[in-house]
Amino acid sequence: MTAKCVMVLGTTSGAGKSWLTTALCRYYARQGLKVAPFKAQNMSNNARVVGPHAPPLRGSLPPEGANFPWGGPAENWFPQGEIGSAQYFQALAAHAVPDVRMNPLLLKPEKDTQSQVVLMGQVNAELSRMEWRGRSASVWPVVSRALDELIADNDVVVMEGAGSPAEINLKASDIVNMRAAQHANAACLLVTDIDRGGAFAHLYGTWAMLDEAERRLIKGFVLNKFRGDATLLAPGPQMLQDMTGIATVATLPMWWQHGLPEEDGVFDDRSVASGAVSTTVAVIAYPRISNLDEFQPLKNVPGVRLKWVRSPAELMGADWVILPGSKHTSGDLAWLRQQGLDQAVAAHAGRGGAVLGICGGLQMLGEALIDPHGIDGNAPGLGLLPVVTVFDETKTVRHRQAAFAPLRGLWAAMSGVGVQGYEIHHGQTAPHSAMAAAGDLAHAVMPEGLAWQNHAGNVLGLYLHGMFEDPRVLKALFGAAVPTLDSVFDGLADYIGEHFAPGVLQSLVE
Repeated sequence: MTAKCVMVLGTTSGAGKSWLTTALCRYYARQGLKVAPFKAQNMSNNARVVGPHAPPLRGSLPPEGANFPWGGPAENWFPQGEIGSAQYFQALAAHAVPDVRMNPLLLKPEKDTQSQVVLMGQVNAELSRMEWRGRSASVWPVVSRALDELIADNDVVVMEGAGSPAEINLKASDIVNMRAAQHANAACLLVTDIDRGGAFAHLYGTWAMLDEAERRLIKGFVLNKFRGDATLLAPGPQMLQDMTGIATVATLPMWWQHGLPEEDGVFDDRSVASGAVSTTVAVIAYPRISNLDEFQPLKNVPGVRLKWVRSPAELMGADWVILPGSKHTSGDLAWLRQQGLDQAVAAHAGRGGAVLGICGGLQMLGEALIDPHGIDGNAPGLGLLPVVTVFDETKTVRHRQAAFAPLRGLWAAMSGVGVQGYEIHHGQTAPHSAMAAAGDLAHAVMPEGLAWQNHAGNVLGLYLHGMFEDPRVLKALFGAAVPTLDSVFDGLADYIGEHFAPGVLQSLVE
C-alpha cells in the first residue's frame, strides 16, 4: 500500500487549512479508502492524548533493543503521548486511530519566545532549549520517517501545512510546508480567506514566491469564507488562471456553525446557534490558554451562549465562569490579577455563582502553586478551593475514565455520572493540610486527586479535560443531546463535495 498524498496549504494562518483537511479526511474515507492525516509541525496549546499503540509489523522496524531517533525502545514505537487537537479530530474524521506519527512535532508556546517541544508525543527538553532553525535539521529525519510510515500504511494521506509556504525568512528551515510536500510528491491545494480581502493577491503572491518545482505541485486554488454572489468574482478567477496556469477549483461560502472546533479554540457570537439564551458561560481567555477546543460541544447546546472574558466588565451577567487550561499557570494567574479578574471571579463565587476550573484552572483556584523544579513558577492562588498544587518534573499524559462522587449544590446533577477524558499536566494537587486541620476541607469528588469541590458546592476543579465532550455530562447538566462528531464530519464532507468543481477531489488521488 502506497498512499496518494493531498496537501492543504494556506496563504496565511487562519485561511481554513485545518477545516478543509478535516473535511477531506472524511470525504476520502467515505469512498472506502484508508486515510490518515499528517502535519509535520503544529504550534498550538490545544493537544490531545493518543496511544499507546502496538508497532506496525513491517521489516522497517529496527532490530530488537534498538532505539529510535527520539528515544525509547522499539516496542513503544507508538507511545502514549500528545498531538495537536486538529490532527486528533482529522484522524477521527478519517476513521483512523490517532497516533503520534500524525503530528510528529508539536510546539506548545509557554512565553512569547519559548515553547515546549513535543517530539513523537513526548516532551523533549533538549529540543526545547535548541534554537529553532537548528531544531528543524535535527528533527527532519524523525518527521520524514513518520510521514513515510503513514504513506506505506494508507491509501490516502491528507497533509496540512502551517501559516504560509512562501515566507522567505523562514523557508530555508521550514519542514511543514513545501519540504514535506515535495517529500511526499503531494497534490496541493492553496486556500485563502477571501473574507479578509486581498484574496487574489495572496494567492498570486504565494504562488509567485514558490520555486518552479514547488509550483508544479499546486493543483488548485480555493477561496474560503465567501459571502455574497459568487458570479461577482468574475473575471478574477480566470485572470488568476491566465497568470499562473492554476484554476480556482472551489469557492466555499462562509459557514459559521459547522460544529468543528476551531484549531485555536476561537469562537464568537457569530458561531453560536440562534435562539433564546438560558445559560451564559464565560471562559476566561488568558494569554497562555490551552485546550479550548473541548468547549465546542457547549456551543452546540440549545440555549447556551459561550463567550470570551478578558475584563471584569465582560464577566457581568455570566451564569458560569470557567477557568480553562493554561500552558503557563503562574503567568496566566498573574495576568488574571493585572486585569482585576481575580476579584471579579471571587465576587462571582461569593454570590453563589458557578465556577469551574479545568487543569491549570483548577490549580489557580487553590491556595498556592509550589514549584520546586522550576517548571512553571510559584504563586499564591485565588483561594477558592482549599488545595495546594506542587509542580512535578514528570508530566502526566494519559486517558482517564472516572465517575463523579456525590456532588453538592450547582453541580449536583453530575453526581454518579461517568466521564471519559484525558490528562495533560505537571502539577499534582492535594488538600491544604493546615486548612483541613482547621475544618476547611476540600471534597474529593473523583478518585486519585482528579477533582475537588468547595463546601458550598458552587466551585469545582478537575484535571480531566473533555468533560463536555461526554454526552452523559451534557445530558445531566442540560438535558440535551448535541450533534455527534461523526455527523459534523459528514457535514463537512458533504459541503466540500457540493462546492468543489466536479471531478477535482477525485483527480487529486488518481
